[in-house]
Amino acid sequence: MTTNFSQTAAFIWSLADLLRGDFKQSQYGRVILPFTILRRLECVLEGSKDKVLAEAQRLNALTNLEDEAREKFLLRAAGESFYNTSPMNLEKLGNTDIKSNLLNYVDCFSRDAREIFEHFRFDEFVTKLNEANLLFKIVQKVASTDLSPQTISNHDMGLVFEELIRRFAESSNETAGEHFTPRDIVHLTTSLVFMEDDQALRDPGIIRTIYDPTAGTGGFLSAGMEYVHEMNQGAVISPFGQELNPESYAICKGDMLIKGQDVARIKLGNTLSDDQLPGERFDYMLSNPPFGVDWKKVEGEIRNEQRVKGFEGRFGPGLPRVSDGSLLFLMHLLSKMRDYDPNDPDRNGSRIGIILNGSPLFTGGAGSGESEIRRHLLESDLLEAIVALPTDMFYNTGIATYVWVLSNKKSEERRGKVQLINGVHLYQKMRKSLGSKRQFIGEEDIALITRTFGRFEAIAPYPLDEEKEKNGAPSRGRSSKKKSEPRTFASKIFPTHAFGYRRITIERPLRLSVQFNEERLSGLRFVKGALQGAMERVYAEFGAAPYDAAPFDAAQGAGKEAQTERGITEVRALLKAEFKDLKEKQIKTLLDPQTWRAQEELLEKAFRLREILGEGQFDDYNAFEKQFNAVLKDSGLKLDPKEKQQLLEAVSWANPEAEPVVKKVLKGAPNPTCGAFAYRGRVVQFQPD
Repeated sequence: MTTNFSQTAAFIWSLADLLRGDFKQSQYGRVILPFTILRRLECVLEGSKDKVLAEAQRLNALTNLEDEAREKFLLRAAGESFYNTSPMNLEKLGNTDIKSNLLNYVDCFSRDAREIFEHFRFDEFVTKLNEANLLFKIVQKVASTDLSPQTISNHDMGLVFEELIRRFAESSNETAGEHFTPRDIVHLTTSLVFMEDDQALRDPGIIRTIYDPTAGTGGFLSAGMEYVHEMNQGAVISPFGQELNPESYAICKGDMLIKGQDVARIKLGNTLSDDQLPGERFDYMLSNPPFGVDWKKVEGEIRNEQRVKGFEGRFGPGLPRVSDGSLLFLMHLLSKMRDYDPNDPDRNGSRIGIILNGSPLFTGGAGSGESEIRRHLLESDLLEAIVALPTDMFYNTGIATYVWVLSNKKSEERRGKVQLINGVHLYQKMRKSLGSKRQFIGEEDIALITRTFGRFEAIAPYPLDEEKEKNGAPSRGRSSKKKSEPRTFASKIFPTHAFGYRRITIERPLRLSVQFNEERLSGLRFVKGALQGAMERVYAEFGAAPYDAAPFDAAQGAGKEAQTERGITEVRALLKAEFKDLKEKQIKTLLDPQTWRAQEELLEKAFRLREILGEGQFDDYNAFEKQFNAVLKDSGLKLDPKEKQQLLEAVSWANPEAEPVVKKVLKGAPNPTCGAFAYRGRVVQFQPD
């Protein structure tokens, strides 16, 4: 059995050859991953098995022993964070009744290990394997795989499991993409977060924590541990995480168990509504929260926390719109940052890397929840950099994405500044697409981004293809001879205040003049809105004496009916030719004589009002309105609200020289800040323009 992790992973994944035909490709991982965990745990416990069995027999005789105490004794006997009290192993299961033997064997594991298999729905897939007559073959092959610590270390076993997870995600494409971040993105984000602390991470015996609130299959946790391990094998990195999806949680927990980590730090549940690591603070945090997922289900809990705790809780700066909860995860991470004091080694601050789509960057105007959250980040000087990634980088979406890097321990040169790195053209085409993932970021491009970030340098846009061609290498992303837009790379540095702005409302009262003249009243002949232009055209084409009925109204008397029908046909033809957007319902309204009669009646009322009010211009709308209402009351003219609105809109217009229109009279003292103004001896609120 080879100890090369990639060859070991390939050997284990060859179990798929047995599954082919009876299981879907997307189900291979659901069989292979739990069996791999089972075999590794079995191999790790082999040396202490007799001791655990003896201890279990002793404890069985103690009738009053609580389960928690019993588990502690057995864990001590095993010398690990898990145990198994069954005398069986995979080799001893046999062929007869193998299903029940296997499930009983798994049921004898300690609680944390047993939970992993429960969330894998292991019993369900064991049943399917048994029904397909594959269970014995799978168990035989797994049992023949040497995954003992003497053959493969915890670190290398972690690499094997990571490779199996990657194969599972790629075989599942879009399904697993919701819970699996592509490893090129993980590598880039991890490097950006850890590289600023490279020197400190080399210290002997250093202890640090890493946290992912959207742990998925544990990719970020594993990558962070691997980054530090390559630099300092003596460093202790403790992973913490929480995941909503049970199967992803099982994979992540299994991965951590294989690596020898304390799996009690990996939690199952909704991070936003049920933070299962309250009060904890972490050195490094990495996250790829779901893009554009609404938080309606947990809205009550989140709004209540903000209302009750404010800035003492997680969501003090504000709340984004319910349709996208990405910024909620960002604020959650901010609440987990350690305090920073350069003179206190126990207060070493935190660094964060989070992958977001464009919505948290651009959504929401000044004063909105999103804007207030961004303002909090900038005013607190927490944002170090934003890296724009290429599109088509994820398994389940091709949208534009960004890596945000945050820290509360910025270096002197970074304070009060934000670096923007444009890496949208740093990609290479994949030979075969995996779901929506058609491109990846190569090692050379990752190095370019991390180098630019580490040097904190501004770089004017320069063409990448020319640079590659000079070095004799193929250009990035070019797969055809067709001419495309130039591919460039750039980095810009801005002061934090350059991103801030405020929306100021300028209060300007509405000022109206009124006049009952022929020109303004003539528009009342037509319905206001979508039909106005069509009615004006029909009236101009077919004509009618003022105050007559519609030009195509039903004629009175014998022999006139045919003439009326011809008129309606002609009007329809005109409307179809010149007003193609009109719907049939609107045409019928226009052809209805009652439509025209109603407007004629309104016009008649307007002319009667003109006789009383005159044709003079009113520049004080408030005084005019009083007089107008008095005339309506005294004259007996009846106007419904719709008619009154159309009439007043027809005879009035905005005039900056006119008096402001008063909306209502207020009580109390003037307060211009709140819209209460002193005007002609009263406190009023003006109608806004």
